[in-house]
Amino acid sequence: MHPTTSGRFRVLADPHGEWLLVDRETTDPIAVSGGEGLEPGYLIEATVEWDDGDAILAEWKPLAETRIRFVEGVTNLFEVARDLCEDARLQGEAVLGKTTHSTDGEPNGAVYVFAEQPGARDLWEEFRTGSMPLEPLVERLGDHSPEPYEVFVLDPVDEPFVVVYLIPDPDSILAETVRDTYL
Repeated sequence: MHPTTSGRFRVLADPHGEWLLVDRETTDPIAVSGGEGLEPGYLIEATVEWDDGDAILAEWKPLAETRIRFVEGVTNLFEVARDLCEDARLQGEAVLGKTTHSTDGEPNGAVYVFAEQPGARDLWEEFRTGSMPLEPLVERLGDHSPEPYEVFVLDPVDEPFVVVYLIPDPDSILAETVRDTYL
């Protein structure tokens, strides 16, 4: 019998393998193989089995089909994100966030900008690998709307910031517009 771990995990794509499972409680990532049908961003309940040091996703079930999309080299950043980048630069803030609204004035998302730390940290890589967890932002959105969500992590070409845009309705026109613009 192989050692196992079970729990709730956020799924990220592993740049060196198949999947990273980020533990919801500890935020520790586990690189695993297996998991046919998974998508980055899914919240799953899973059992991980270790076989000769290799972690294998033995079984899983989706709890929420949230999608997290990482996009590098973004140009033509949307206006709210550009304004937040400018505000963060002027105020010397490392992180700023703002709720976005539809043309009817209804809240339809949350955008955050995180200042890059030249030479010290690569926030883009930290978000992508789970070492800087997105879960606190996702949980905050959960205070207002249940999952699934659409989450975009954007690395703009012309800004020293990483932009995280959380959209509570993945089937909305807003989510479709962001996908069409940046993917």
